[in-house]
Amino acid sequence: MNSNTILYIVLAISAISYVFSQALDYINLKAQRKDIPDEIASFYDKEKYLKSLDYHKEQTRFSFLTSAFSFAISFSMLLFGGFGWIDAMLRPYFDNEISLALGFFAVIIIGSDILTLPFQWHATFGIEEKYGFNKTTIKTFMTDKLKGYLLGGLIGGALLALLIFSINRIGPNFWIWFGVLAAVFILFVNMFYTTLLLPLFNKLTPLGKGELKTAIEAYAKKVNFPLDNIFIMDGSKRSKKANAFFSGIGKKKKIVLFDTLIENHTTEELVAVLAHEVGHFKKKHIVWSYVLSVVQIFFMLFVLSLMVFNQNMSLALGGQVQAIHLNLVVFMILFSPISGITGMFTSMYSRKNEFEADAYAKETFGGTALANALKKLSVDSLSNLYPHPTYVFFHYSHPPLLKRLEAIRP
Repeated sequence: MNSNTILYIVLAISAISYVFSQALDYINLKAQRKDIPDEIASFYDKEKYLKSLDYHKEQTRFSFLTSAFSFAISFSMLLFGGFGWIDAMLRPYFDNEISLALGFFAVIIIGSDILTLPFQWHATFGIEEKYGFNKTTIKTFMTDKLKGYLLGGLIGGALLALLIFSINRIGPNFWIWFGVLAAVFILFVNMFYTTLLLPLFNKLTPLGKGELKTAIEAYAKKVNFPLDNIFIMDGSKRSKKANAFFSGIGKKKKIVLFDTLIENHTTEELVAVLAHEVGHFKKKHIVWSYVLSVVQIFFMLFVLSLMVFNQNMSLALGGQVQAIHLNLVVFMILFSPISGITGMFTSMYSRKNEFEADAYAKETFGGTALANALKKLSVDSLSNLYPHPTYVFFHYSHPPLLKRLEAIRP
């Protein structure tokens, strides 16, 4: 396959993916309903419900703008050889392929982030502020940016360097060895995310003695859940939206509660939310999700091994010589339809897991408390109660609220 054919395929995939994504957003926007059925009116007053419609309408319309801008930039870069031009500009300043690749992706990622910074700013300090969610200060916004660059440079840069080193040193079989490395890395992150990574962005405070801690410990003991510690995270530092999760692999688990979650929910509702998270552990969803992610990584790396040495892929982007980093850009686009299909099945699997975790919480603690918690979370976050089924099928990792309430109902 010559370079021109590869370029045409890449451009076609990019355009089709963009149009398909925008079409999904459009039909989801049109699926909004202004009428409030009795089952919704019981926990969602009309004024706030209409506010949620405005929130999603404004978010979607803004995403049309940001997506169009991003697509125009990336499509132009592909069509006019922008990636090859950046490669040619950087080559005189680097003496080896690893450092050149790191510099190349640093320019692409930072440049893209700077170009979209006005959109990010408006999303945070415009839309989220307007609807009462934003708690991020300008200082926090900029600090998060700098930390993100630093962390991405250290971790992402190290992984990229190891990938290119593996490709050059091992050859076509690199996918086996790097796949093992990636699997170990993901396992490490799962084990130490709360200990090492999360504190870089948020403050974690052990939950003090009281009614909530006693109730959580009693439930954990009842279901034989290996609880190590309970932390409160300052989620209100950035947003009023709430969440809860547990982390860790092995005998000891850490539970993390957003402070915004504690502020708006009763002790019974909080335990029900945690019962749902425990359900994921008991049903081995965490383990199987990890296994599936590793399988996907090995498959992706295997496909990459079939393409990464193809010089025409680099030429398709306007490169003058074969370059692994240029081939990686082409690969990510060519692989995107496959990743879209695997992502679709992953979302289906995730929604099934959510139903099972809800059922576990209902069985071991109580469906009413969980339903009340889900309703409050939905109202407080102005969630979309009537997403289009096709949009749900492709994008939702969790079932829509009404489907979850229907399954919980006695």
